[in-house]
Amino acid sequence: MKSLNVSLLGATGSIGGSTLDIIERFPQKFKLVAACAKQNINKLAEIANKYRVPLLGISEASLAKELAAKLDYKAEVLGGEEGILACATAGAADLVVGALVGIAGLKSTLAAICADKKLALANKESLVAGGHLVEKTLKEHPKAAIIPVDSEHSAIFQCLKSGAHNEIKRLLLTASGGPFRGLKGADLARVTPEMALKHPNWNMGAKVTIDSATMMNKALEVIEAYWLFKVPPEQISVLIQPKSIVHSMVEFVDGQVVAQMGPPDMRLPISYALFYPERAPLNTTKEPPLLDFAHLAPVEFFGLDMAPFPSVDLAKEALKMGHSAPIALNGADEVAVPAFLRGEIPFTAIYDVVEKVLLAHKVTEPADYEEVLAIDGESRAKAKELIARH
Repeated sequence: MKSLNVSLLGATGSIGGSTLDIIERFPQKFKLVAACAKQNINKLAEIANKYRVPLLGISEASLAKELAAKLDYKAEVLGGEEGILACATAGAADLVVGALVGIAGLKSTLAAICADKKLALANKESLVAGGHLVEKTLKEHPKAAIIPVDSEHSAIFQCLKSGAHNEIKRLLLTASGGPFRGLKGADLARVTPEMALKHPNWNMGAKVTIDSATMMNKALEVIEAYWLFKVPPEQISVLIQPKSIVHSMVEFVDGQVVAQMGPPDMRLPISYALFYPERAPLNTTKEPPLLDFAHLAPVEFFGLDMAPFPSVDLAKEALKMGHSAPIALNGADEVAVPAFLRGEIPFTAIYDVVEKVLLAHKVTEPADYEEVLAIDGESRAKAKELIARH
């Protein structure tokens, strides 16, 4: 195996932690040459001291000196946007893992592509809010490549090895249904943050966990799939698969369906992205549990009830509206979820805020990152107004 230098954007989050687990398993294959985080300097310093990372970035510029003081070796430490972009474009990096959360990850995604990097992308908002910019930038930099890290898109990416693009009939994204599958109306209105943060299958950060509970995570994945695989929205469906064993499927024009299965462990799609186009055996005692088909619980599928969980419909409406509409959808959600976590709005009001911001949005065609950011800012301001009135 050829050795690879890795830059890890979002090193202190859940995807970052799983990526570091893979790097630790294969020390002869991977070397961590850059890492950044938003503000968790204690954890970033711990990672840096362990892996002797030569380049570090911290989004909160005021924390750069404090981070440097926590290192027991000499490294380049950069604060603010400069630090994040330096990690995204690090000359020594063969592979960039984009695991920043939210629209904040878009600029680093574009920067990595412009630097002709192989990008293992876990930041879905880059494609939700800036899909057209990412697509344009990839065309301008054909040496760059995106390998999806989300388990569902990794599954589709793998399934598509079985057929040509013009043979796709449907992409079938699966969802666990989150912790509230089957709940409706008043029951959903009484959901607390503590209840919503208990996902039945996956261990994720707070924002993604709440998005999973509202099904907004799946809605964003529909938009992401649209950009990644160039398939019209009407050919993208969502199915509930409660055990998270089948991660997604592709139905081809001849009626045959190819599915990707595995335990609900993010190390698997991360490993696939890091080693692509190869596959790697995972080491002995640290392996995720393998699927024991003889004793596997029934693998069942259910349709998605859109009435109590309208997020996927909202995503398809945003795609239908086109251009800047998905930016408004995403911006509103990024404001509504923290408001719910702070107890300012009930669970079901997340949908109300996102829908009202989306339907009030006047669609434009953003030409660059600054225009995307401006539309995002306007959508956030509208969401905050709605929350203040709630």
